Amino acid sequence: MGRLITADSRVVATIGLCAILATPLFGQTPAPPPSPAPVAGPVAAAATLPTDYVIGPEDVLSVVFWTAKEMSHEVLVRPDGKISLPLINDVQAAGLTPLQLAEGIKKAATQFVRDADATVIVKTINSRKIYVVGEVGQSGPIQLSSDMTVLQAIGEAGGFLEGANKGDVTIVRTENGQERRFRFNYNDVVRGRNIRQNIRLLPGDTILVR
Repeated sequence: MGRLITADSRVVATIGLCAILATPLFGQTPAPPPSPAPVAGPVAAAATLPTDYVIGPEDVLSVVFWTAKEMSHEVLVRPDGKISLPLINDVQAAGLTPLQLAEGIKKAATQFVRDADATVIVKTINSRKIYVVGEVGQSGPIQLSSDMTVLQAIGEAGGFLEGANKGDVTIVRTENGQERRFRFNYNDVVRGRNIRQNIRLLPGDTILVR
């Protein structure tokens, strides 16, 4: 009888040991797979560019060097039309398209960096302004959209004040150092007559309302 009890005890002990060893295998929750590491790289939100856009003073640019990221920089175009970059120093920007500026930066950087592939991203456009002066609701500068006309600009300025001469509005424009003047008769345009005088405005135009 003693041997039988001893044998049974060994069987029970063996079964209990197997259960203890097996418990972690079934009780553990599998570890989730590691998340992929984020990809590092420059991120810059680009502004929507008008078809005739050229860089001007107060525009904000992001200059990205893909093979020399330490030279990448966000810059503000100065009143003299230039920007400053590490190593390269001053570079003329105003009057150029972003592609033309990128080519100029690339050439200037080749003496410091091999394969200096540069990209210019326009982040904020502050240079494209026109001015509405005189008898309007809000006299002053207006940010110029790509296809803004005289009629639209007057609307942006809050419209005419009471007593304004709507039939004798003047647009002043400087081209190649010479001043040009255009007449605008609001009364004619709203009636559909001589609508060609509702010209498309250019940066720097000034609308005079008396």
